[in-house]
Amino acid sequence: MPTDAQIAGGHKANLNNPNTSKESKENSQKILDNEFNGGDVPKASDTKDKNPGNVAGGLKATMKNPNVSDEAKKSAEERLNNM
Repeated sequence: MPTDAQIAGGHKANLNNPNTSKESKENSQKILDNEFNGGDVPKASDTKDKNPGNVAGGLKATMKNPNVSDEAKKSAEERLNNM
Protein backbone atom coordinates (compact mmCIF):
# COMPACT_ATOMS: atom_id res chain seq x y z
CA MET A 1 0.00 0.00 0.00
CA PRO A 2 1.46 3.39 -0.93
CA THR A 3 2.36 5.89 1.75
CA ASP A 4 0.90 9.39 1.96
CA ALA A 5 4.22 10.74 0.68
CA GLN A 6 4.02 8.49 -2.39
CA ILE A 7 0.43 9.46 -3.13
CA ALA A 8 1.18 13.15 -2.73
CA GLY A 9 4.29 12.70 -4.88
CA GLY A 10 2.17 11.25 -7.67
CA HIS A 11 -0.15 14.24 -7.57
CA LYS A 12 2.81 16.63 -7.53
CA ALA A 13 4.26 14.85 -10.57
CA ASN A 14 0.92 15.19 -12.33
CA LEU A 15 0.94 18.95 -11.74
CA ASN A 16 4.33 19.22 -13.47
CA ASN A 17 3.56 16.84 -16.34
CA PRO A 18 2.94 18.75 -19.59
CA ASN A 19 1.06 15.74 -21.01
CA THR A 20 -1.78 15.73 -18.46
CA SER A 21 -5.03 17.63 -18.90
CA LYS A 22 -6.00 20.80 -17.10
CA GLU A 23 -8.84 18.91 -15.39
CA SER A 24 -6.40 16.28 -14.13
CA LYS A 25 -4.07 18.96 -12.76
CA GLU A 26 -6.99 20.71 -11.04
CA ASN A 27 -8.08 17.41 -9.47
CA SER A 28 -4.55 16.70 -8.22
CA GLN A 29 -4.25 20.20 -6.76
CA LYS A 30 -7.63 19.81 -5.04
CA ILE A 31 -6.58 16.47 -3.52
CA LEU A 32 -3.22 17.91 -2.36
CA ASP A 33 -4.96 20.91 -0.78
CA ASN A 34 -7.76 18.94 0.90
CA GLU A 35 -6.09 15.69 1.93
CA PHE A 36 -2.35 16.35 2.08
CA ASN A 37 -1.98 19.87 3.48
CA GLY A 38 -1.04 21.20 0.07
CA GLY A 39 1.44 18.35 -0.45
CA ASP A 40 3.36 18.95 2.76
CA VAL A 41 3.59 15.37 4.04
CA PRO A 42 6.31 13.74 6.15
CA LYS A 43 9.00 11.89 4.23
CA ALA A 44 10.47 8.53 5.13
CA SER A 45 13.88 8.85 6.75
CA ASP A 46 16.97 7.72 4.85
CA THR A 47 17.11 4.34 6.54
CA LYS A 48 13.60 3.78 7.93
CA ASP A 49 11.89 0.77 6.34
CA LYS A 50 14.81 0.23 3.97
CA ASN A 51 16.75 -2.99 3.72
CA PRO A 52 20.35 -2.15 4.74
CA GLY A 53 21.70 -4.75 2.31
CA ASN A 54 19.87 -3.10 -0.58
CA VAL A 55 21.08 0.34 0.49
CA ALA A 56 24.67 -0.90 0.65
CA GLY A 57 24.30 -2.53 -2.75
CA GLY A 58 23.01 0.70 -4.27
CA LEU A 59 25.89 2.66 -2.79
CA LYS A 60 28.41 0.13 -4.13
CA ALA A 61 26.80 0.33 -7.57
CA THR A 62 27.04 4.13 -7.45
CA MET A 63 30.76 3.90 -6.70
CA LYS A 64 31.35 1.68 -9.76
CA ASN A 65 29.06 3.50 -12.21
CA PRO A 66 31.12 5.40 -14.83
CA ASN A 67 28.21 7.82 -15.39
CA VAL A 68 28.30 9.08 -11.80
CA SER A 69 30.34 12.13 -10.79
CA ASP A 70 33.40 11.78 -8.57
CA GLU A 71 31.61 13.85 -5.93
CA ALA A 72 28.64 11.43 -5.88
CA LYS A 73 31.01 8.44 -5.73
CA LYS A 74 32.82 9.96 -2.75
CA SER A 75 29.51 10.67 -1.01
CA ALA A 76 28.37 7.09 -1.61
CA GLU A 77 31.66 5.75 -0.22
CA GLU A 78 31.32 7.89 2.91
CA ARG A 79 27.73 6.77 3.46
CA LEU A 80 28.74 3.14 2.99
CA ASN A 81 31.59 3.50 5.49
CA ASN A 82 29.18 5.04 8.02
CA MET A 83 26.72 2.13 7.84
